[in-house]
Amino acid sequence: MNLIALLWSTLVTPMRQWISTLLYCIRPAHLARLALALFILWAIRPPHVLVVLGPPQQVVTTNPIVGLHTRLTDEVEEWKIQRTLRMVRELGIPWIVEYFPWPYIEPVEGELTWGHSDAVIKHAENQGLIVIARLGWVPAWARPDPQGKRNEQETTLTYLDADHYADFAAFVAAFVARYRGRVNHVIIWNEPNLSFEWGYRPVDPGGYVGLLRAVYPHAHAANPDVIVLAGALAPTLEPEGSAAGLSDLAYLERMYQAGAAPYFDALAAHAYGLTFPPEAPPAPDVINFRRVELLREIMVAYGDGSKPVYVTEAGWNDHPRWASSVRPAQRIEYTIGAYEWARQRWPWCACVAMWAFRYPAPTHSYHDYYTFVTADFEPKVIYLEVQNYAGGIGINP
Repeated sequence: MNLIALLWSTLVTPMRQWISTLLYCIRPAHLARLALALFILWAIRPPHVLVVLGPPQQVVTTNPIVGLHTRLTDEVEEWKIQRTLRMVRELGIPWIVEYFPWPYIEPVEGELTWGHSDAVIKHAENQGLIVIARLGWVPAWARPDPQGKRNEQETTLTYLDADHYADFAAFVAAFVARYRGRVNHVIIWNEPNLSFEWGYRPVDPGGYVGLLRAVYPHAHAANPDVIVLAGALAPTLEPEGSAAGLSDLAYLERMYQAGAAPYFDALAAHAYGLTFPPEAPPAPDVINFRRVELLREIMVAYGDGSKPVYVTEAGWNDHPRWASSVRPAQRIEYTIGAYEWARQRWPWCACVAMWAFRYPAPTHSYHDYYTFVTADFEPKVIYLEVQNYAGGIGINP
């Protein structure tokens, strides 16, 4: 014990002497100025924003199936989460799709951190919004070890092999149980018909059905009322054998052939319009908004017509220099037209959620031209026009 005290004294005494010498050399006037400078820096620090829940709200809208993808995944400030969801409610939008990545919630196996998702759900519920939770991605502990003998490089966040389907199913069950009665819609994975979203591997409809088979009973055991959405297929024309993916139409058919029907309650679909108006007729070799109708035909052909379809991504882009964009006025017209087309002509459609309400920060790319408000919450014209539409102001298409 004396030796430890001696060592500590040896280390601390010179430091104490150095500080004393430094303070002795500094004039009192300089110390006062330093103290004043530190006080000013403390006084002008960004204030802590107190976030208080107001009275519970309800969405007022003329179209109960309109929705938006909110993209709060990387929004770290709670007041911005609250403001986002309040603006969605004020827009007249009852449905939101939000992403809750598995590695954000369970970065360490068995240790679940719910702070961010709790905040999103709390404020969505307070604003009277219906949440569709998109679940996916894979934490490092549930991916193959890049140092393993059979793996030469690290896998991506979208790589989930069959050995860890049970782990993902356990995560889904934990999520569904935690938010039972508050979140009753979950999407299992995102765009598995693209190689990028399937871990940069050849796409595998049978493998995706295996994932659904693992997840479905656990989700319903945790919440019997949960609606498990499958698919979330990317609209693409990729042919058989393509390294990039597989046509959404072919992929859905392969899902049914692999026995998917008992393991999902509704289909999630993506319906981007590109340069076509919403009323443009669908065709197998065309990507447009009404391509969803072809997915619906496959469901009916396999005896699954009683299940609803949720359009969980859709929309048009108005970037001035992107080949697949439209003019801003066209984007407004097409967006409102799509909402109205689904309301009037798709009785099997429960929701149409446009991409995307807002990004936490600008991307400085064409992606920014999908948003309804800027990163600093400035409403774009499309926000105001959709607000008028949802509020019954003006002439609907």
